[in-house]
Amino acid sequence: MLIVDEKNSGSRLDQCLAKLIPDYSRAYFQKLIKDGRVSLNGKACKVPRTHVELDAQIEIDFPEEKKIELVAENIDLPVLYEDEEIIVINKPAGIVVHPAAGNWTGTVVNALLGRNDEFVGDLSEGDLRPGIVHRLDKDTSGCLVVAKTKQSQFQLSKAFADRKVKKTYLALSCGFPKEDTERINTLIARHHVNRKKMAVVDRNGKMAITVYRVIKKGKLGSNPVSLLEVNILTGRTHQIRVHLADRNIPILGDSVYGGRQNISCARQMLHAWKLSFPHPKTGEMMEFESPWPDDFNEILDRLEKL
Repeated sequence: MLIVDEKNSGSRLDQCLAKLIPDYSRAYFQKLIKDGRVSLNGKACKVPRTHVELDAQIEIDFPEEKKIELVAENIDLPVLYEDEEIIVINKPAGIVVHPAAGNWTGTVVNALLGRNDEFVGDLSEGDLRPGIVHRLDKDTSGCLVVAKTKQSQFQLSKAFADRKVKKTYLALSCGFPKEDTERINTLIARHHVNRKKMAVVDRNGKMAITVYRVIKKGKLGSNPVSLLEVNILTGRTHQIRVHLADRNIPILGDSVYGGRQNISCARQMLHAWKLSFPHPKTGEMMEFESPWPDDFNEILDRLEKL
């Protein structure tokens, strides 16, 4: 049983639950409430927007969660490097990194299991993200490093946290930046309305730093397009997409942050071009580069010089 404290008094029931039990999303609690699985002061409450009072009693009937088993699949992944500790792949656009709701199969993890059913090694049993230390969005292509042992996963995760990893991206964006190079330093948090989106905020967010420089400018018909080299000094969700959209140079094909665009793209034109990090066992700096994707080159070939 949960008791509403002074901090959450007066808030919506779904918001209160998401704050009291942060392991679950607000959307998850909204579904539980609508399904009649949440009781407020002893009575079932099916309205997520119901406001709760101080010392109100909340009971939740959590549904039994089905155990998800990882499945090995025969999916071709271009490998840039591999040894006993790590594997670095050139992730194709359109593939999710690890299993999650809506994408239980067809992921990078499933593909790595398909290459070697002992890929998980001594990684945690039941973990749906074995070896995963960073992620790329489904439609972002490029360099991705995955650990093959528990110790390597720990060391790589620490390297990311300590900002010893350098990530360089390529982005095709709509419009021309006001400056040929810029360091963007803002706070980023969940959008206040659409919780699936991120947004630049003035407070209550996490620091996000993105640095870009223009490599090339041109036009597709009458539409200005820029090729940008982008470095991120932090690793916030959707960071590059949010920052470029905030500067009115959204990524081509970005259906979430891109706004209305006159150029048709099958995916968001973002590519993890280069990746460098200390090897988890030797400490030696490793550097990798992923070839420019065909869809990038196709647009660049059509780009009319200014």
